[in-house]
Amino acid sequence: MSHVNMDQLDKILKRTIDSIEQSKNEIYDIAEHAQQEYQQLQQELNELKTQISNTIDLVESFEKALKKSRLELMQVNKNFEKYSQEEMKEIYAKADQLRISLAVEKEREQMLIQKRNELEVRLKRSAKTVEKAENLINHVAIAMNFLTGDLKDISNQIEDLQEKKSLGIKILRAQENERQRVAREIHDGPAQSMSNVVLKSELCIKLLDRDLDKARQELINLKEMVRISIQDVRRIIYDLRPMSLDDLGIIPTLERYISKINEEHDIMIKFITKGTPCFLPSIISLTLFRLAQEALNNILKHAHATEATVKLSFLEEYIELFISDNGRGFDVEEVHKKIRDDGSGFGLSSMKERTELLDGEFSIRSELNQGTRYYIRIPLKENEV
Repeated sequence: MSHVNMDQLDKILKRTIDSIEQSKNEIYDIAEHAQQEYQQLQQELNELKTQISNTIDLVESFEKALKKSRLELMQVNKNFEKYSQEEMKEIYAKADQLRISLAVEKEREQMLIQKRNELEVRLKRSAKTVEKAENLINHVAIAMNFLTGDLKDISNQIEDLQEKKSLGIKILRAQENERQRVAREIHDGPAQSMSNVVLKSELCIKLLDRDLDKARQELINLKEMVRISIQDVRRIIYDLRPMSLDDLGIIPTLERYISKINEEHDIMIKFITKGTPCFLPSIISLTLFRLAQEALNNILKHAHATEATVKLSFLEEYIELFISDNGRGFDVEEVHKKIRDDGSGFGLSSMKERTELLDGEFSIRSELNQGTRYYIRIPLKENEV
């Protein structure tokens, strides 16, 4: 399958997962809306019941007042000669007002009761809707968990394939860049120096018959030039593969490398060994050295640390490398995202790949302003061949 087609398939899967998630969220919204509507209806019903209760109390009070007013009217009718025209008029007006108020409140009571009955019907329907929505959520959640889980597994597998392919391309580019770097260093360093040596030697031959003192000085300069060229060649060889790894082993090689860093940079790196050192296969020694080299280069370039520790532990079945610093740290997830998006941070992915090629474990932990910790564990028995 081509890289383009894999990208297209990955996009389709992601869109499908997003669509499923969106549908699930919409169902949740519907259920939530139904629940809110049920609660709102319940609140309206409670308020309406309170209004009905208050209206009933008011009707009863009007009925009592009207009954009292009727007794008063009977008294007036029997003894009308005792009341003035204005008093009788006021008593009759009061009775009429009570009858009107009572009629209004009774009408209001009937309307409220009818509204209550309608709300109770709506509330029952809403309760059934809520119950169905909750059941639907439960069933949909189970189905979607299975479905999205399978799709995510496929998407993750595609991402793994893409990452491995991308990593292979990066390794090829890194190898080519390394070859170009070595070629450039040889061209600009030893090769250029050897050309100058040839020119200087020709000059010395000519000066031997003319000026011995000047010839002697040119030979001294030539000797210094050859010495510097030898140092450049040794440095290039050391960068390609430290010979001390084969001659002395991983511990002296790391000690020498760390000591050189401490001399040349404003940082104090402690080197600690634990356990009984044993013979390590060449591939393990080289891998451990490269991992330590990459981690320390990251510390020097990015961490702004003042202290660091390199700990090498020889265990019965494993060898462990632990590197830590007190630098400014970084967001590990953000770096992993950059590796996936634009391929930056190749050093960390290369460290992980080197470790996994030996069936080892690689992890890195870091937090902003909390330093960084690298942990590498490589099994010994599987790699002794």
